[in-house]
Amino acid sequence: MTYRILALSIATLLIGNAYAAPLKPEDQIKIRKAGYSFMAWNMGKIKANIDGNFNKDEAAKAAAAIAAISNSGMGALYGAGTDKDIGDTKTRVKAEFFQEQDKVRELAGAFNKEANELAKVAAGGELAALRAQFGKTGETCKACHDKFRKEDH
Repeated sequence: MTYRILALSIATLLIGNAYAAPLKPEDQIKIRKAGYSFMAWNMGKIKANIDGNFNKDEAAKAAAAIAAISNSGMGALYGAGTDKDIGDTKTRVKAEFFQEQDKVRELAGAFNKEANELAKVAAGGELAALRAQFGKTGETCKACHDKFRKEDH
């Protein structure tokens, strides 16, 4: 499956669900957590390829998945009421996330840029370039986590 098809599929799913019925805040939290978990799993697959037996096809698929999720419009999953835990549905987002939207847009834009570049570089199959871009992409993840993610859950 190519990057564009995967991105379109995920975007269609997210958009379709969003417009089929308004999502409850707890559902928004669950879906965004699933998206981030899926990206983290794929980052782990790339790291394993970089540190172990390099398989350019597997690395490219993982990078395409990350880019697809990053371009899927996950910002829509930070609606009203998603700034706090709801029953058993926990969130690690800090209140500052909802108060500093310019910074959020800056960090999200940086991540999207690097995730798209990661997919492009991974598709090229060059290990050294992938290693460098993987680091850049990871730095953008960390920048947002450091600023807006609580570690106490």
